[in-house]
Amino acid sequence: MDTLTRLEQTIVQRRAADPSASYVASLHAKGMPQIARKLGEEGVEASIAMLSGGREELVGEAADLVFHLLVALNARDIAFDDVLTELDRREGRSGIDEKAARKS
Repeated sequence: MDTLTRLEQTIVQRRAADPSASYVASLHAKGMPQIARKLGEEGVEASIAMLSGGREELVGEAADLVFHLLVALNARDIAFDDVLTELDRREGRSGIDEKAARKS
């Protein structure tokens, strides 16, 4: 089992935990707006680390971003495998062509 699969399973398990004992449960208890806010915040922090931080800072922020993305997907009952399936579907296509196809 890979790291993302284990993390996704942990998030599923902790979603129903006591919010005072689990960060994941506390995010879910606060609702989608808070989960979305944290995901955005982590994205901004990763962007800042990319531009002005060191390697380790960017690695840490990227880990935070991936974690919060998995929490957000879980909140919408979307498995990470669905994201991987979409990436597989896009494989071999130019990013420019793929983006243009979404507009039509």
